[in-house]
Amino acid sequence: MNTTLLGIIVGAGVLLLLLMAAVKIVPEYERGVIFRLGRIIGAKGPGLFFIIPVVDRMVRVSLRTVTMDIPPQDVITKDNVTVRVNAVTYFNVVDPNRSVVAIEDHIKGTSQIAQTTLRSILGQVDLDELLVNRDEINQRLQRIIDDVTNPWGVKVTLVEVKDVELPQAMRRAMARQAESERDRRAKVIHAKGEFEAAQTLADAAERLEGHPAAMHLRILSTMAEITSERNSTLVFPLPMEVLRLVDMLRPSEAVQEGARTT
Repeated sequence: MNTTLLGIIVGAGVLLLLLMAAVKIVPEYERGVIFRLGRIIGAKGPGLFFIIPVVDRMVRVSLRTVTMDIPPQDVITKDNVTVRVNAVTYFNVVDPNRSVVAIEDHIKGTSQIAQTTLRSILGQVDLDELLVNRDEINQRLQRIIDDVTNPWGVKVTLVEVKDVELPQAMRRAMARQAESERDRRAKVIHAKGEFEAAQTLADAAERLEGHPAAMHLRILSTMAEITSERNSTLVFPLPMEVLRLVDMLRPSEAVQEGARTT
């Protein structure tokens, strides 16, 4: 009796273990890739499903987007400048079967190809292009890495260059360049201001020459501004025509003095 009861208990335990091994529950963000006697039969899930214990083997694959930092890489740009660059890549599994069969570890494989591609692409661009056209470089990196990982069932959605570390000497050179550029712009702006001021003064002089009364009003306005400061300065406006007349009379006076001496 005891032996029969023990056998029933052992049998029930074995059936319970087989049942627990046969029942699988996969969440919404995962898929279960089923191998039957070593051959793949497809991915199942999400939810509840059954497999054949001992015969079937299940490999869980996550479909969520993976955010992976690309370790800092020492890169020599096209113009022979050594920089240290790090980036981040976003990818997710779109085909669970291929992500298990085509590659041993799709996360490690994507990381390695991202590092080598980062060094290769940045070595083909100049430093200025790396600093200015970063969006275009990110798109190139995404396309190249995605082409490599596509046979693995992995989709690379985004690659972003996060930081570019420059040598101290290069930073000082760029600072001097920026300072020189600001000085050049300041001189150009100052020269343009002088040109516009001269042009405006020329237009004003031409307008005043055509209207003598306006010139007198301008003189009176200037005198009013000076007297409003409560000082003892006296202003006597002298027309420019008088000075021109004096200049015209000087040669004749010099001729008369020469005649007297002879």
